[in-house]
Amino acid sequence: MATTNDLKNGLVLNLDGQLWSVTAFQHVKPGKGGAFVRTTLKNVMTGKVVDKTFNAGTKVETATVDRRNMTYLYRDGQDFVFMDGDTFEQLNIPASAVGGNADYLLENQVAQISLHDDVPLFIELPTSVELVISHTDPGLQGDRSTGGTKPATLETGAEIQVPLFVSTGEKVKVDTRDGRYLGRVSS
Repeated sequence: MATTNDLKNGLVLNLDGQLWSVTAFQHVKPGKGGAFVRTTLKNVMTGKVVDKTFNAGTKVETATVDRRNMTYLYRDGQDFVFMDGDTFEQLNIPASAVGGNADYLLENQVAQISLHDDVPLFIELPTSVELVISHTDPGLQGDRSTGGTKPATLETGAEIQVPLFVSTGEKVKVDTRDGRYLGRVSS
């Protein structure tokens, strides 16, 4: 158990038998009336996002979430197989728990796995990853400084928008939260 004063981003709450991750919170002290906490919660299993308000000091039940760094090994059907570097235990994680992170996941890459009662809830990648562009159309001569973009396919199969001067075979830095191009990586 915790109080609403203990809320922080990433904390997982157990509300009515469902697990909700706190994605945003704000303590509000109005001129009249009691203080309250306005939160944005994301359902860990379904991904549904809701806004919920708690009175300040209210007790909320927290869920015990074990976060472990694990290495991605390979894909096995619909599952992704990860290995714990300390115990060498392998864990199959369903595609639903991996979600959109699959677009930026390479073999031997480390990710943080969140588990509740040994059930994988979700994975978290670093905020940016470096990936090689497997295909993009060449830019036209003179299109170097116009600020335009073109589609490019990454080595993972994901498609992102890149500046016109980027070519096939180059390594780029990509934001894993929204798939944004962050820049070229020098070899």
